[in-house]
Amino acid sequence: MFLLNHFWLFYAALALGLLLEVVWGEPRRWHPLVGFGRLANAIEQRMNKKTMGIAAGTFSAIVLVAIPIIIFLALKWILRDWAWLLDAWALWFALGAKSLFAHVRAISTPLLAGDLPEARQQLQWIVSRDCAQLSETEVAKGAIESNLENGADAIFATLFWFALFGGAGALLHRLANTLDAMWGYRTPRFNEFGRCAARLDDVLNFLPARLVAVSYALLGNTQLAIKAWRTQARLWDSPNAGPVMAAGAGALGLTLGGNAIYHGQVEVRTPLGFGPAPQASDIARSLVLVQKTLALWLLCLLVLPLLIWLCKVWI
Repeated sequence: MFLLNHFWLFYAALALGLLLEVVWGEPRRWHPLVGFGRLANAIEQRMNKKTMGIAAGTFSAIVLVAIPIIIFLALKWILRDWAWLLDAWALWFALGAKSLFAHVRAISTPLLAGDLPEARQQLQWIVSRDCAQLSETEVAKGAIESNLENGADAIFATLFWFALFGGAGALLHRLANTLDAMWGYRTPRFNEFGRCAARLDDVLNFLPARLVAVSYALLGNTQLAIKAWRTQARLWDSPNAGPVMAAGAGALGLTLGGNAIYHGQVEVRTPLGFGPAPQASDIARSLVLVQKTLALWLLCLLVLPLLIWLCKVWI
């Protein structure tokens, strides 16, 4: 009976968290991550000293991630039978599906209408590359790359850790991913201080990224996706973005990657995938791929726990 109750509570938390995501998406005001980001900035400015480097960054990252998790688990212990509501809140807090899709559509709409400056501005909101001089093809490429990679980070890795550890897992991933987005740069300022945050995010995304790559391959051009993953992903700078974007590019039959300008300097990036360079109309195709992947993952989350319970009952 305990196992059965456990699974029903998981389903209840999953359903409520997804409902909150569909209805409200990310809160526009009073988002907890805003306060977390301000705290992280304050700690970084105080702790990021050349003489402390990696040690200071490691200590800061561990404290910033561990304390919210400890508080969350303490609240769950206090709530007991109603703890699943906290899990649902954490899933809503951590998921970024509605926000991601809205941002990508905000790039696609003006680009399709021929308003390249507006499309560049919308892309600049979600990427760190310099967008002021990008062509239509480069804007489309940036939007698709962000959609594929952020889908893996903001949606699927969150669902993966929620499936394993409930709300605490989803919260852990979102906080680590946020720190990586803030500190995980190979610049003189963050190369040492942000190393722990970057590595923690790499570890948490290792398995989910490869499951996402498999999903993209299954739901798109499977042959090209696997070929791109096997031959090109290892050449990409990020160990997790490489498989995701290579498989995604192959699944869409497009060529992504290539050089881009970051902080005024050209970064040499390996081309990913096979086929033509993306156009504005291809952004919608990438959205469909990520949405199909989300449907597949939700189906697995609904079926797999029940199969596990049935196996335990029968065995």
